[in-house]
Amino acid sequence: MLGDVVGSRTTTDRRALHARLSGRLEELNDLLRSEERATGEQVVMSPLRITAGDEYQGTFARVGGALGAARWLRLSLWPEVDVRQGVGWGPVEVLDEDPRVEDGPGWWAARAAIIAVEEAAERAGHRRRRTAYRLAEGCTGADESTVNAALMLRDELLGRLSERSLGVLRGLLSGRTQREIAEDEAISASAVSQRVRHDGLAVLVAAEELLGGIH
Repeated sequence: MLGDVVGSRTTTDRRALHARLSGRLEELNDLLRSEERATGEQVVMSPLRITAGDEYQGTFARVGGALGAARWLRLSLWPEVDVRQGVGWGPVEVLDEDPRVEDGPGWWAARAAIIAVEEAAERAGHRRRRTAYRLAEGCTGADESTVNAALMLRDELLGRLSERSLGVLRGLLSGRTQREIAEDEAISASAVSQRVRHDGLAVLVAAEELLGGIH
């Protein structure tokens, strides 16, 4: 997975932006390690890390793991900071361990994916696009068209949500009950329920479960 911050060059406090991104990546890595301990399955091949400026990368054992990490990171930063992300599936070769340098078709596919996201977002009807997936040439894996169709819809729905609905969605995805979310957001339980129904949040949660299961 490759990612970068949208519009970072216009940010006045780049040091604060770097600290925010670095902190979220560290938090995400901790969550992924906890998942590995709980399930006994490898999720991450190499932890997410900043490589230069506002760019970051990491490698995953499954496409679904990378897609879930991409969604978590975007939701943890949005709407104050927006990111675009490319997920590629294919072989990866470690060229050096200190510092870690990786190369190979998987990375080339991820780079092609993030370029595709950037180009798509320049078109008016696709301005909310933030995530794409590419399968390396000659490799077998999750179908590009199917995964990208889901990602296009996910990005469009996320981009339309209010800040309050984003808070509710974060709670649902973390496994909190609607009553707990209502307390966190300082709103009524019925208001949470209305947002879940009217904003399609339950559908988003269900879709995330399916995306997370992709190998």
